[in-house]
Amino acid sequence: MEAATSIKPIIRVAALSGSLRETSFHTGLLRAAIDLTKESVPGMEIECIDISPLPLINTDLEINGTYPPVVEAFRQKILEADSILFASPEYNFSVSAPLKNALDWASRAPNVWADKPAAIISTGGSSGGGRAQYHLRQIGVFLDLHFINKPEFTLNAFQPPQKFDEEGNLVDEAAKEKLKQVLVSLQAFTFRLQGK
Repeated sequence: MEAATSIKPIIRVAALSGSLRETSFHTGLLRAAIDLTKESVPGMEIECIDISPLPLINTDLEINGTYPPVVEAFRQKILEADSILFASPEYNFSVSAPLKNALDWASRAPNVWADKPAAIISTGGSSGGGRAQYHLRQIGVFLDLHFINKPEFTLNAFQPPQKFDEEGNLVDEAAKEKLKQVLVSLQAFTFRLQGK
């Protein structure tokens, strides 16, 4: 009986990479996050949700209050998640088109983002994707997403030491530790918002 009370509930995290590139560093960050939950963040399960099959947002595709099956399946994954982890690249000082498209589809009535705790991780050039994070936070205000404030995770992918291997896997141990702190913070924030 004592062991059962010490088990933490499982936090289900829907993870979205805003980059569709096969060897995407952002998808690599999500793979690293999954590995970290298995190694050192118990009680958290991360599922990467592929946003590449989503059609471009088009309300003509909404028929009798329903969405195309691929959109319905995506929305259900977001609805079932306890929290969201965005791996957001920076395109022209903003979020990528695929990520914005996913945000828009899941915001259609009823908004399945509402009241979800969330975190953002980014990598890229000199700012490491920081400007896209600020824009995503602005979008999140309207969507009723609740982002953790700290720690922030931005990573200059091109500054030594090497951050990613040729397959896009995160290899930098300091970055992995920083990513782990984001996951721990997201987990604690999720419990707090759930009243646990």
